[in-house]
Amino acid sequence: MTRREIAMDYFEEGYNCSQAVALAFSDMVKIPKEQLLRLSSSFGGGMGRLREVCGAVTGMFIILGLLYGFENETGEEKAKHYKRVQDVASRFEKITGDIVCRNLLGLDTEREEPTPTPRTKEFYKKRPCKELVGVAAEILEEYISEQ
Repeated sequence: MTRREIAMDYFEEGYNCSQAVALAFSDMVKIPKEQLLRLSSSFGGGMGRLREVCGAVTGMFIILGLLYGFENETGEEKAKHYKRVQDVASRFEKITGDIVCRNLLGLDTEREEPTPTPRTKEFYKKRPCKELVGVAAEILEEYISEQ
């Protein structure tokens, strides 16, 4: 299975967008799966259903940080890492048109109730989230293979 398929399957299992993308790369990072799930749990729904940056995008950022992130605050390392983040975000935006959850979903409201929408057949039909998770995983896999 491709990482795209793995991420999409995780999303269908009920994980949020950020968790689904992060889990698709769990074999590449030195962090237990349970911690990775906790680390990425706040970012679903565009950061806790605030509908800000898409959870699939933040899932990419989490993995980038675990693989390539900096520990010392040197300007050079920080700039190099931020360039990585901007690169994958730009790739995502070129394909999807945006990186902001509410814009990707066509929502008028900025924030929603904290209770997630039930994952029904109708949910999957009207929401592009599963596809967005797949796009993010594919971009990240491509980016990692280029490094």
